[in-house]
Amino acid sequence: MKSFFKLVLANLTAIFIVTAGCFAFFIVFLIFSSLSGGNADVKSDSVLTLDIKTKIIDSPSEDQEEFFTFKSEQKAVLLYDVLKAIENAKTDSKIKGISLEMDFINAGITQLDDIRKALIDFKKSGKFVYAYGNTVSQGAYYLGSVADKYYLNPAGLIELKGLSTEVTFFKNFAEKYGIGIQVIRHGKFKAAVEPFLRDEISPENKEQLSTLLNDIWANTSNKIAESRKIPLSDLNTITDSLYSYLPNLSLKYKLADQLIQKSEYDNLIRKKLNFDADKKLNKISFAKYSESLDSETDGKKIAVLYASGVIYNGKGYDGIYSDNFIKEIKKLQKDDDIKAVVFRINSPGGSANASDEILFEMQQLKRKKPVIVSFGDYAASGGYYIAMGADKIFSEPNTLTGSIGVFGVIPYFKELAEKNGIRSDVVSTNANSNMISAINGLSPGTLNIMTRSVESTYQRFVHFVTLNRKKSFEDIDAIGGGRVWSGTRAKQIGLVDELGSLQDAIRYAATTANLKNYTVSTYPAKVSKFEQFFSSETEEDFSTRLIQRKLGKENFKIFQHITDPDTKTAVMMESPFNIKIN
Repeated sequence: MKSFFKLVLANLTAIFIVTAGCFAFFIVFLIFSSLSGGNADVKSDSVLTLDIKTKIIDSPSEDQEEFFTFKSEQKAVLLYDVLKAIENAKTDSKIKGISLEMDFINAGITQLDDIRKALIDFKKSGKFVYAYGNTVSQGAYYLGSVADKYYLNPAGLIELKGLSTEVTFFKNFAEKYGIGIQVIRHGKFKAAVEPFLRDEISPENKEQLSTLLNDIWANTSNKIAESRKIPLSDLNTITDSLYSYLPNLSLKYKLADQLIQKSEYDNLIRKKLNFDADKKLNKISFAKYSESLDSETDGKKIAVLYASGVIYNGKGYDGIYSDNFIKEIKKLQKDDDIKAVVFRINSPGGSANASDEILFEMQQLKRKKPVIVSFGDYAASGGYYIAMGADKIFSEPNTLTGSIGVFGVIPYFKELAEKNGIRSDVVSTNANSNMISAINGLSPGTLNIMTRSVESTYQRFVHFVTLNRKKSFEDIDAIGGGRVWSGTRAKQIGLVDELGSLQDAIRYAATTANLKNYTVSTYPAKVSKFEQFFSSETEEDFSTRLIQRKLGKENFKIFQHITDPDTKTAVMMESPFNIKIN
């Protein structure tokens, strides 16, 4: 028996040692992953190259790495760093040109706009910009069309098709399976809840979506037509007819300049550089080139504070969490080296309470130093609300802007329960002690008070907009009601001050703070694997990440609205729209 226990003890000891060793190895790996990096060596006669391995992100918080995963093939690069790289390459004698080699591009629509603008400026240097594609997404072509020459594979295609959206409705499904959904909203354009209320699109929603899509397509198609020197009417005919899906027609209608293989494209670049046919091209990615650029940290600074993703209460990483975010705001308040703040918003909104907390802290920050807002792909609902502490607001022409409205969604399962022999009895001390029941929904008193809460939150929303935009309640209410506008329209109706990029906002912030020489610092910093691993990650956080990976981010948001106790009972400021040029 003693020998048996000795054997068990020996095995347990061995398991402990192996486990401890693996854990130690993993910690070393995390530390190495967190600290690894360094400046890249830029060779002479290099070509700055944007390919499918580059993921362009708006904020450092969008580059959160998964637990227990090794480095992805895609390298995330901040939009600011991409634009800085293009600007630097314009005068860098080692960079001879830029090559755009992507079939698709992982970037938002306003990010593509900014990069196109930077490339147009780059071409003034006399250096070349070439583009090549195989099966090219609409977004990748929108960017690539700015090139001096666009080359397409002889068996390739360009997905030039225009913009559309498809709204899915759940009302009949919910009724069929006995799921009740109680909705409270203010704003006839607040379409986030329409799928639960109707079985077809409302005239108001159809109007706002049509206006929004046509505004964005007009801006996009005009730029393609101008770059490719194609009459706009012809480009729309090409798009309507899907001619770009046939390579010979892409060539015929001037979407591409030549049909060639990739190796032939590389030879064209060699010829441009006066290289021998067998000489290796020095291609450097935007990620590596950005790392090679010196980053000064001393002296006067302009801080770019990124708010990217859905707005939540509490603490977390994937989105805008009020507790974390407020800490960042207070850092900026206390840092005397920071002379102005550019508040970069790329958010569809979220929790009304969290949005209100963030707005308050931004108002306190504004008392100490200039706060200039820059809108990215979307600044809607809570994403627009938190901008109301700004001295000035810059929006991109294609930014989804506004959605000044509020809603709450509460599901219950009375009929479904009855069909399956489930019922409940309630024992309580007061009239509305059982405010929200999974089976019976909201109590009458709860429905009344939540309706008043939604109305009160809307009134508060509009109040802050009137103060910032210097308009009357009636003025804002007329363009509010949950309606989403393009940045172009938002400028026309006074929801933003200027149309411009992140760089425009930074330059304006420097002028406001009387800065001629300054550096730009970004907040919040990316959270490494090492920091995430030792944070207070709970079992629920792990399961949430797993479900999100399985469902995808967009489907997960719907799932979260009807299952998460923090969102299904809360008043929300959120827009369901997100425009992508796929």
